[in-house]
Amino acid sequence: MNILLIEDNEDDTLLIQEMLVKVTDSSLDLKCVDQLSKGLEQLALGGFDVVLLDLNLPDSLGLSTLNRVLTHAPEIPVVVLTGFDDETLAIKAVREGAQDYLIKGEIDNPLMRALHYAIERHRLHMAYRSMSLIDDLTGLYNRRGFLALVEQQLKLAQRTKRGFMVVFADLDGLKQINDTLGHKEGDNVLIKTADLLRDTFRESDIIARLGGDEYAVLAVEANKVNPTILAERLQKNIKAYNTKGSQRYQLSLSVGMAQYDPNHPRSIDELLAEADALMYEHKQSRKRNRVA
Repeated sequence: MNILLIEDNEDDTLLIQEMLVKVTDSSLDLKCVDQLSKGLEQLALGGFDVVLLDLNLPDSLGLSTLNRVLTHAPEIPVVVLTGFDDETLAIKAVREGAQDYLIKGEIDNPLMRALHYAIERHRLHMAYRSMSLIDDLTGLYNRRGFLALVEQQLKLAQRTKRGFMVVFADLDGLKQINDTLGHKEGDNVLIKTADLLRDTFRESDIIARLGGDEYAVLAVEANKVNPTILAERLQKNIKAYNTKGSQRYQLSLSVGMAQYDPNHPRSIDELLAEADALMYEHKQSRKRNRVA
């Protein structure tokens, strides 16, 4: 078991280290960091089975600490560490997505049992979730999965005051590909489009196929994202794919982007509607240019 401990209190860190030393399982490995930013860097490297997380850290406080970990590594279970006076907050954390919580000062034999249970519960949760929230064809989130995750992101944006961007993309000419080359080739182009979106956006972004030829992306912390650069990167990846010459069609996407400002909250339906309208404008302008 590979454990990531994110805890800034040296005494608590030493206590947990001592408890784990007593475990006879030689395959146990513990990595300790004292800030959330360092923890997120470690999670980006991968290889962890479970996270032990103190919610109150030098660079993050309260439930936003948990939400940032869940956003960056939704596939890894989190067990919250809390003091006696934070038990109410810990219960809220479980409701937000933590698998369990342990009260500092009472951690003893339950530690390993809690970690094992957390991993198993999370594994089952992810299995059920993938059955209902993942698009079978592309492996992206489906509409239901996208909307569920966006709701979490809306709550996080309000707490952290960090905006995000919603991207709406429509695959051009899918019907023509289906009619002339067959539905199997149509499925292939849907899969290739999903791959291009994965290559264009970051691992922390939420990418979905909403249905048919429609895709959506939620780009987190959009204050760090330049929409123009992002659109250029996407078009560059599409051009590189089309110049390979191995396919019998030219892949094309019409795109619209809507910014979410936490100081002026809007619903996800409003954001998608704006991005959809901008996407339609983009599609129509390209048609006019081709005619001209």
